[in-house]
Amino acid sequence: MHDDLIRTLQTRFSRHMHRHPGWTWDKVLARLNAAPASLVALQKMEDTGGEPDVIGHAGDTDAVTFCDCSTESPIGRRSLCFDAAALAARKANKPAGSALAMAQAMGIALLTQAQYRQLQELGPFDRKTSSWIATPDSIRALGGALFCDRRYDQVFMYHNGAESYYASRGFRGLLRV
Repeated sequence: MHDDLIRTLQTRFSRHMHRHPGWTWDKVLARLNAAPASLVALQKMEDTGGEPDVIGHAGDTDAVTFCDCSTESPIGRRSLCFDAAALAARKANKPAGSALAMAQAMGIALLTQAQYRQLQELGPFDRKTSSWIATPDSIRALGGALFCDRRYDQVFMYHNGAESYYASRGFRGLLRV
């Protein structure tokens, strides 16, 4: 059922070995086979333009960390406000949904600022787009949300009203398998 996805992931893994030094495809495939439900989330990441790839592992565990590695914010996950509360607060011109709700439905998590910066060490991402990132409750309680991008060969973090949305802003997801 997921043979095409597995082939796509393996090809991407092989083409971008700098993202996961010391890892072998056999190790990754073993993790995927041990957690077949993760293929559903990875397929959703792929279907929305995320181009998921292995970017490392989770701490001292054998868990493999997949992240959206598309050059720009995944096209199928743009024009979203930050969360359900922000979506409900919009009076007019509501977007189709929110980044947090979509991530939850996909079974993935938004990147933290630290994870976003680590991703940027693997290559230049979001040079024309931006991505919502996990936002501390203290900022969200004041109506804000955080997003990042890469401009002038630097990674920047900004804030915006959580209810805002733009055609060039989406979100990147993370999945541990």
